[in-house]
Amino acid sequence: MPNSPRAAWGAAVGVHVFTALGAGIGLLALLSAVDKHWPAMFAWLALALVVDAADGALARHYRVRENAPRWSGDTLDLVVDILTWVFVPTYAMVTGDIFPAVLAIPIGLAIVITSVIYFADTKMKAGDNFFMGFPGAWNVVAFFLFLIKPSPILAAVLAVGLCILTFVPVPFVHPFRVDRGRAVTALLLVAGGVLALYALWLGLTPPAWVTITLCLICLYFLFAGLLRRN
Repeated sequence: MPNSPRAAWGAAVGVHVFTALGAGIGLLALLSAVDKHWPAMFAWLALALVVDAADGALARHYRVRENAPRWSGDTLDLVVDILTWVFVPTYAMVTGDIFPAVLAIPIGLAIVITSVIYFADTKMKAGDNFFMGFPGAWNVVAFFLFLIKPSPILAAVLAVGLCILTFVPVPFVHPFRVDRGRAVTALLLVAGGVLALYALWLGLTPPAWVTITLCLICLYFLFAGLLRRN
C-alpha cells in the first residue's frame, strides 16, 4: 500500500484508469467486428476479460472507495461490462449471419435491453455470490455460436431462451467468487481459456477435440449452479 495520502490517491486513480482501459479495448473489439475479423474481435474481448478479472482485486488492495471516492468503481465496471460483455458481441451476432436475417435485429434489441436491465438489478447475485438468472455473458455465447456455427434458427432459439433466463432465478456459478467447487471451477476456467485462445489462433476452426472439450466445459458452467445448496 502507498505510504502517503497523495500516493494512495494516485494508486486508486490508476486502478480506475486500468478499469477504463476495458472500454478502449472494447472499441478495438468493435472495430474488428465492423471489419468482420471475428478471431481478432474475440481476442480483444478476451483481453478485456483479463482486465475485468484483475481490476476488482486491485480496487480492494488500493482501497479505491476510500482513496478516490469521486469516481464510482462499480459504475465504471458496469459501463465497461455492458460494452464488452453485451454490446460488442451482440453487434457481432447481429451482423455475422448468426441469426435469421429477419430476426437478427429484434433478437439483438432483446439481448441488449434485457442485459442492461439485469446489470441494474441490485439482486443479481445471491449471498453466496451465485448469479441469479443468466448473467449477460454474451461474449461467451457469441464465441460458441461462431465456433460451432449452428443453424440460424437454433441460434435464435438459444438467444431468446437466454434472454428469458435473465429474469428467471436460476443460479449460475461465478467463476471467481463462489466457494463451492472453486478449485474445479478455476481449473476448468484456465483450461477453457487456453483452448479458446488456441481456437482463435486457428481462426475459429480448431480440431474437433478442441470444440468438444470447450463445449463440455461450457456445459459445466451452465449447470454447475444447479448444485448450489439453498
